[in-house]
Amino acid sequence: MAGVSTSLRFPGQLNGDLRKIGMNLVPFPRLHFLAPSYSPFVAPGRQSYQSQSIPELTNSLFDGKNYLVACDPRFGKWLTAAIIFRGKIQSIEAEQAVQKLQAKSGPQFVEWIPDNVSITLCTVPPVGQRQAAVCLANITSVQDVFKRNLSQFSAMFKRKAFFMWYEMEGMDQMEFTEAESNVQDLIAEYQQYQDAGLDGEEYEGTVQEHDDIGYAESSIQGEY
Repeated sequence: MAGVSTSLRFPGQLNGDLRKIGMNLVPFPRLHFLAPSYSPFVAPGRQSYQSQSIPELTNSLFDGKNYLVACDPRFGKWLTAAIIFRGKIQSIEAEQAVQKLQAKSGPQFVEWIPDNVSITLCTVPPVGQRQAAVCLANITSVQDVFKRNLSQFSAMFKRKAFFMWYEMEGMDQMEFTEAESNVQDLIAEYQQYQDAGLDGEEYEGTVQEHDDIGYAESSIQGEY
């Protein structure tokens, strides 16, 4: 949260407010579960002796070891991503690093959302560091989290474990069944967009509709 909100609290070359970041990250309303990552993870005593180049910093953001959620990005596709760089970083350096990353990891980015990585630059680095970066990624492999939760829920619900406590509070068994079905639908939707290719016109239409709505809202705000 500290990294995402930096553009609201500190000056920067390319500022992006939370609403703009949200609009860029969520192309489909149901797929709004974001996977955060941070770089660099350095022990406090070694911060002064370890430094990373901008390409290294960018690449590490998309490494599963730097993710703060238990999913493996190697087995999914990135729908969108927002990177917040902190420190004395030139915009051209950040843009070139992102372009090289996308060229190297092209198959892992969906082809039907153009320019799906946004960049924000904040000139104020974190305390004790020269530069750092935060990434919020809308990645299809986040479905792994829901699969684990669903598996654990189904095992307990099958035995009606602890169900009586919820029933005593007025909840019905149908509510649990509907919740289970909703999570199954969410997992299926993530998988659907992960498997979608360039020939999926329905997905392009949905993205275009989302962009049109965002543009209209931005125009209305500009008028005021």
